[in-house]
Amino acid sequence: MLMSELITKKRDGGKLTAGEIKFIVDGYTAGDIPDYQVSAFLMAVFFRGLDREETLHLTMAMRDSGDTLDLSGIPGVKADKHSTGGVGDTTSLVLVPMLASLGVKMAKMSGRGLGHTGGTLDKLESFPGFQTGIPHERFMENVAKVGMVIAGQTADLDPADKKLYALRDVTGTVNSIPLIVSSIMSKKLAAGADVIVLDVKCGKGSFMKTPADAHELAAEMVEIGKLSGKRTIAVVTDMDQPLGNAVGNALEVKEAIATLKGESAGDLLELCLTLGGCVLKAAGMAETVDAARSMLLGTVENGAALAKLKEFVAAQGGDPQSVEDVSLLPSAPVVRQLRAPEGGYIRAVDALGIGMVCLKLGGGRTTKESDVDLSVGAVLQKRVGDKVTPGDVLAVIHASDETHADAAEAELLRCFTIGREAPAPVAFIKEIVE
Repeated sequence: MLMSELITKKRDGGKLTAGEIKFIVDGYTAGDIPDYQVSAFLMAVFFRGLDREETLHLTMAMRDSGDTLDLSGIPGVKADKHSTGGVGDTTSLVLVPMLASLGVKMAKMSGRGLGHTGGTLDKLESFPGFQTGIPHERFMENVAKVGMVIAGQTADLDPADKKLYALRDVTGTVNSIPLIVSSIMSKKLAAGADVIVLDVKCGKGSFMKTPADAHELAAEMVEIGKLSGKRTIAVVTDMDQPLGNAVGNALEVKEAIATLKGESAGDLLELCLTLGGCVLKAAGMAETVDAARSMLLGTVENGAALAKLKEFVAAQGGDPQSVEDVSLLPSAPVVRQLRAPEGGYIRAVDALGIGMVCLKLGGGRTTKESDVDLSVGAVLQKRVGDKVTPGDVLAVIHASDETHADAAEAELLRCFTIGREAPAPVAFIKEIVE
């Protein structure tokens, strides 16, 4: 085959075969096909698209480009969860211990943050001594014995995606549904789970801005999962305002712990109950949504989920005492309250804007090499629909120094829209795609 002919075929709207797509993926992964030709191919896909069969072929070729995890020898249902990314999203630190404490085996590969949102691995490193990179043997042992692992993706797992995503990032081809689907699903399929639950964010603070785009992405991922033989469910959720109240690595960890202690509710808990309910139903462990929610809430009420988090932290080298005593987690030296300049109702909270505030405080990365200050960020005290009077605390800023706090105060205030009338209610859970 000639790569130039395949580029032309897709540029002109032709349909690629499984063999042709495998040729491209294998050749690029091995270094036999240069960046400039794959860039042209990606741009052709960006404009011409891929049909579902082509998307499946691309996903499977990427999955098979490296090692895959074989979890078949571990008893019980194995599940995995993925989020398309948002602000204040600490779902994994709440949901995974809940499910693991119920006997679901959770083997999760996660990443680091780049840009306005922190990655799960960065948040986990708030626990003193926590190891995000563990050997394969220990990974498998922890899945079997502890019931959960959250670790960094190994270099040999889906190497095609690492190369293709890096190229998409610099060629303006990130925003393509087939390429997004194949990127996400190839990693999920390589991780070997029986059940995959997907949290597709929708709104200003997410990649998919409209409900229609979010539905299309969710539906395509579910279909690719089914065609691959996996029980796959997607939940479309609102991301116009941050998911949780905390935005910032250690601050989000503290909120996750508070949620597992039963001290915090709201959208974060609701999302975990919804996603967890989908897993339990798909696994045949609950007959109804109400039964699944009751099981998950029970893990909070009886302390099982919190105990599982402690066990997990210890199993990956972290200090389990920091789960009980959050003062052992990183904390910022400057803490400042942001107060409302006027009264009324909170009509909007700009999730992306708050994420950018956290980034400028040092809580995110502008490049892959950037250091992250795990202690900084903001904690919301008011959310959309809340009534405020002048002087009420809107948020609490956590900064490394007074200069950063000053800059954050002005920017954070612009993230809140206050009006005379209460806004119309907006559904947090948009839809469930099965």
